[in-house]
Amino acid sequence: MKNNDIFINIVRFIVLVFLQVLMLNNVNLAGYINPYLYIFFILLYPLDGNKFLLIFLSFLLGLSIDIFEDSGGVHAAACAFIAYIRPVVLKYSFGVSYEYNSVKIKKADPMERLTYIASLVFMHHFVMFSLEIFSFKHILLLLKSTLFSGIFTIIVVVCTMILFNKKSS
Repeated sequence: MKNNDIFINIVRFIVLVFLQVLMLNNVNLAGYINPYLYIFFILLYPLDGNKFLLIFLSFLLGLSIDIFEDSGGVHAAACAFIAYIRPVVLKYSFGVSYEYNSVKIKKADPMERLTYIASLVFMHHFVMFSLEIFSFKHILLLLKSTLFSGIFTIIVVVCTMILFNKKSS
């Protein structure tokens, strides 16, 4: 990773934590639909970056959210999980171009990018809500929260990517 990438990732980490804590945690549609934009950090982490560092930073990212939300580690566990599983998701989303390190997530085919984002978002939400609810009695609430918060998060992430792609062009 270049020094510029390190600086961008530090700023992205801090801004996303504060944006999530100060604004997005207060968005609550229909009682169970929340956007979790902070996982944008994990989605856009450089592909050539250190994988162990990504897992560690993802854990810290989730832990930061857990500290502010007093949520007992569910965000940290979900973030560490998707950081760990990210190479597999990249491989099935982008195929051969990921194996040859020729993928630029912001410039990838829209369908491949959507597959990548949706896969990680739904995995994150499923793990997070499973740990939060932790009951087979409430499986419908788990699935409903995962589906609707996931869709809302995907929309927010895609809009954010479009916004910053237009701005950087």
